[in-house]
This record gives sequence, structure tokens and C-alpha cells, in this order.
Amino acid sequence: MKKIGIIGAGNMGAGIAQKTAQEGLSVVMVDIKPEFVEKGMNTIKSTLKEAVERKIIKKEQADEIVGRIHGTTDKNEVKDCDLVIEAIFEDLKVKQDLFAELDKICDPKTIFATNTSSLSVDEISQSTKRRDRVIGLHFFYHPAKNRLLEIIPGPETSADTVAASKEYSQLTGKTDIIVKDAGGFAVNRFFVPWLNEATRLLEEGVANIATIEKAAKNAFGIGMGPFELMNVTGIPIACHATSGLAQAFGPFYATSEILKAQNQKKELWPLDGEVDESKFEQVADRLLGVIFYVATALYEEGVADMTDTDLGAKVGLRWTIGPFELLNKIGVEKAYNQVKNLLKAWPDYKIPGVLEAQYKAGKPFDLRYVKYTKDGDIGRVMISRPDAMNALNETIVKQIDEAFTKAEADPDTKAIIIEAAGKAFVAGADIKFFVDCIKENRLDRNYHFTSYGQDVLNRIDDSGKLVIAKMDGLALGGGFELALSTDVIVATPKAVMGFPETGIGIYPGLGGTQRTSRFIGKELAKYLIFTGRVISANDANSIGLVDHVFAPDEIESKIKSLVAEGKLKPNKGKDAAALPEDWRKLKEFFADKNIASWLSGKYLDNSDPLAAKTAKIIASKAPLALKFANDIIDKGFEKPLKEGLKEELAHLNEIFSTKDALTGLTSVGKAAPKYEGK
Repeated sequence: MKKIGIIGAGNMGAGIAQKTAQEGLSVVMVDIKPEFVEKGMNTIKSTLKEAVERKIIKKEQADEIVGRIHGTTDKNEVKDCDLVIEAIFEDLKVKQDLFAELDKICDPKTIFATNTSSLSVDEISQSTKRRDRVIGLHFFYHPAKNRLLEIIPGPETSADTVAASKEYSQLTGKTDIIVKDAGGFAVNRFFVPWLNEATRLLEEGVANIATIEKAAKNAFGIGMGPFELMNVTGIPIACHATSGLAQAFGPFYATSEILKAQNQKKELWPLDGEVDESKFEQVADRLLGVIFYVATALYEEGVADMTDTDLGAKVGLRWTIGPFELLNKIGVEKAYNQVKNLLKAWPDYKIPGVLEAQYKAGKPFDLRYVKYTKDGDIGRVMISRPDAMNALNETIVKQIDEAFTKAEADPDTKAIIIEAAGKAFVAGADIKFFVDCIKENRLDRNYHFTSYGQDVLNRIDDSGKLVIAKMDGLALGGGFELALSTDVIVATPKAVMGFPETGIGIYPGLGGTQRTSRFIGKELAKYLIFTGRVISANDANSIGLVDHVFAPDEIESKIKSLVAEGKLKPNKGKDAAALPEDWRKLKEFFADKNIASWLSGKYLDNSDPLAAKTAKIIASKAPLALKFANDIIDKGFEKPLKEGLKEELAHLNEIFSTKDALTGLTSVGKAAPKYEGK
């Protein structure tokens, strides 16, 4: 993926072009008239100018992004693109004609993607002679800001095309979900009926708009209710979407009469009015019933799995909780009854079998955030909770254990890749879990979580198969420790990593004090843990913590080829003489003889700028956490690894019982904490 064509310079096309160029890819943006192209370019420049004013990017970065986009009216200029994405009017014939024309222009290798939100990818592909290289890439508004991307293979789309589409998603920082080619795909399939049901509640006189808005916000934990959302995204779009779903799935999905009338009036919904709280439960039950009915139906039909459906809601719609998570939270019995009551008005529609079965079993749905899949002779353990930056909690660690056990037991798997969806590898452990354990006086639960986590990482470390951490994003605390338990860490230059624990009142507890010191020595391990410095993949590679660094568009192919050739080897640890100069200096600074001075703050007035700066950073950390980390590294370093790991567990309850631990953990996302050393 080097060069991307975008057909259509409207809001969606321009947004896709901008996001693609932001991530370093070359873009050709095409529209039928010069003024349309110019308008699209101006839209991009305006959005980037706003980003510069908000100090998100610098002006020179904005200029570089614009410089990667070539606007034109000549479709022939996309002939050598790796991928061409159409973002034109939602008309099947128009899209088919475009792809038929592009089929004659473009290189046979070029993949065609449609940004349709409602049309069949299969039907669009029928106008080409490359149906194996046609796919749906459904972006969500605003595509330069919204991270969700639905990837929709048609029935003849090849595995290579799907893989290339996922590569494009990764390169452009998207969070993708794989969705079956079916009406509404996944997100619009449940979101549009939710909007429509709100208008039916109004039409039936159940409640006024203000009441429905407030009830929806409360029930779903969202900032905008259905009517305000239609005002923002466009009432005509809601009408068009409901009409398309009705054609595919029947009258339950059909546009309400009041929605049609509002669209014909060409007016926004009036949001003012008195709020009647007595109607909240009735409104919420209907809206929840729609979501639970449609989400379980699309899951039963194989359109998308449960966690991907939830992910679509959280990333694409910015809901705080997805349909299946919400269903589990409310309870299967209550959710079942909400659906049952909803469908009384629609006797031709039945409760989905998966919901019926779950109701009879009396159990919540088993949501899988970590999945094992086969890729030839490579097993892949994918952590997919990007809305929470893949943070570790009891569920995630248990599912990593289960997925890894499957991978290791698979006789056809010769290597296992541990990877993560989204922009983070694993951004540490779930801080809320730690805080709850302290406040509820359940340090035994925290101890069990950490002990079990160590056991899982030890099994990864001891595996007889080659285990690879594929890192393309943030790896902090427990995430970095997970990576260090593998045989080989392969990263892109986008990856960054570190141990922030002493800054939040605790110390690394999943092997960070032990594996790090064994790879790079006690001195640099103490430097990284004391300071919490977040280092780049290249820095980590230069000191021996990361084994290989490859460009984002090469990492996948490099891993596969090196595994096939048997050449993917660990490269951890460096001789002191091989370290870069600044790291050699730091290694000397953190020799045993100097540690007491670092911990007592004696270096704060040091004449060496590096020493003084480092001392200032250390002075901001929790003093008890620093002391524990230092002692654990020293004691554990003299023992076999597994005995050293016990040192981390031995002091766990002690550190989490300190006032500093609660102060630090509750400070995350707030002002810097002030530690008392107790």
C-alpha cells in the first residue's frame, strides 16, 4: 500500500483522502469537475487549519499532508494505484458504471473498494472482471476523525484482498471489523432502526421529543439523543437508510410516516419541550428492545460477531457500551422481555434463536475480546478491545490464556503471533480494577489477578513454539511485560513502550522488574522503571529490548517470510560497548554504587544536565514504589527467573496498602499526584 485513489471529493471522499495522506500515503483524489476537486481540497485545508489552530499538528505537517494529495478530474491518474476507493452517490448503477470504467483503466493488481453504506458489494462487483479484488470499505463520518472501518468482503472477494484491506486499515490508524455483505452491514443495521423507533414513539404519542432524547441519553450513556443525531447527520440520510433496510428485511425496518413527513418539510426536529420523567422507562424499554433484537438477529445471521458489533457501536457511534455488553449488564431475562414486548406489534418477526437460547440457559453472552485464528502455519492471538486501549483486566488475561493454549495445542502451528487491534498494543492494566480492589479492601483479588497473570506470561515464556509480539502502538506496564514474555518482539517505528508504574504509586508486577533486568542489565532496568520513560521502538531496539523494527507496510510480510525461513531470532540484550553513547552513560549512572544517591535526590543539583533532568523526573515518583522496585530488582536478579518473579508477588499487598498507591492510581488523567512516602 503506497498509492491510494479516491473517487469523489465530497465530504466523505475528502475526509478519506485527508486521513490517508495524514498517515504518509500518496493520494490521487478525483472528481468530475475542477470546482468539485477544488472544493474538496479546500475542505481538507480547512480541517487541517483547524487542527493547526488547536495545536494538534504543526503547520508544516499540514502542508506535507496537502502535498501528498493530488486533485484531478482525470480518472486515468489512478491507473497505478494499489487501492481505489469510491465515495460517490449511493446509486447502484452509477457505482457499477464507475467500476466498469476503472476496470479498463487500472492495473490488474489494483483493488477496488466501495464506501457504500447500504448497497450490496457483490452487486457492485458484478460490473468488473476482478470480482476477487472488489471489497467494501465503509467509513464513518467524519472519516478523518472517526476510527471505525467496516471491511465487507463480497462472496468472491479473495483472502489476499481482505488482508490488503486490513493492511490499509492499520496503516491509516483505523479500527476495523469484518462484516458480512448484508443490508446495513453491522452498525447501521441496528443504529438506523434505533433512530426510526424513536420517531415511532413520537408518532404514537408515547412521549415528546425532549423526553425521548433524555431517556435515550440516560439508557445508552450517550451525549446526543436520536433526534439530535438525525439533525446533525441529516434527516434525508435516515429516510434513505430506513428505506434500504426495509427492502432487505421487511416492514419492521420501514420508514415511519412522521420521519417521511419531517423529511418532506426539510426542517430539523425541534428539540425543546418539557421532559416527562415518568415516560423514561417505557421509552428506554422500546429503544433497548430494538437494539437487542437487531443485534442478536445480525449475529445469528453471521453478519458480525458480538464483540465486533459492540466495537462498532463504541468506536463508530461513540457509545460508552456496546449492544451485547449492555444486554449482559441489564440481564438476559430483562432484555429478552424487552424484545418480546417489542415484537408483539410485529407478529411476523420472531425472537432470534441465540437470544432465546441464552434466555433459557439463564447466562450472559460470552463476549470474546481475545481470539485465536489460523493463518497458514502461524497462529494468531488477537487482543481486540481498542476502545479501552486493550487494557488488561481479569477477563482479558483469562482469554489470552485460553487463546494461547489453543494456539500452542494446534499441531499445525509452528509460530504464534500475539497482536492487538487499534492504535495500542496493550496500554497497561485496567486502573479501575486496582482502585476498586483497594477501596473494597479486596487486595486478595488483586494478588490473584497478578499471580495468575504471571502464570500466563510464564507459559508464554516457556512455550516450545516460537512466540512473537507484533507491536504497532502503545505498550505500557503490563502490555510491555506481556511483550517481554515472548521470544521475539517485532515492532514498527510507531511503537512506544515504558513502565509508568512508579509514577502512579506501584511497581511492575508481571515480570517487568525481572525480565527487563535480565535482558539489559539491572542498571538500565532501574533507569527505565524509576523514571517511567516511554521509549521508541528504535531506542528499545538499540538497547536490546526490541528484537526487530520494520516499517508498518512491511512488518507483516517480514514476519511471515522470516518465520518461513527460520530466521526470526531473538536479538535481546547488548554488550555495554554496543550501546549508544547516551545509554552507556545512563548505564554508568545507575550502577549499584549510585542508587542510594538517586533515591535520596542527591543528583538534583548535579552539573551534568542529563543527571539533573533524570533526578527531577525520579523526584516526582512515589518514593515507596521506587524503593520496592529497587529491592525487588536486586533480590530477584540473583535468582532464577521464576524465583525472581516471586519477589514481585511477595510485596504486592504491601505496596497496594500504601496511601501513595491509592493517591497515584486515582490521579490517572488528572493533576500530577503529591506523594507522602507512606
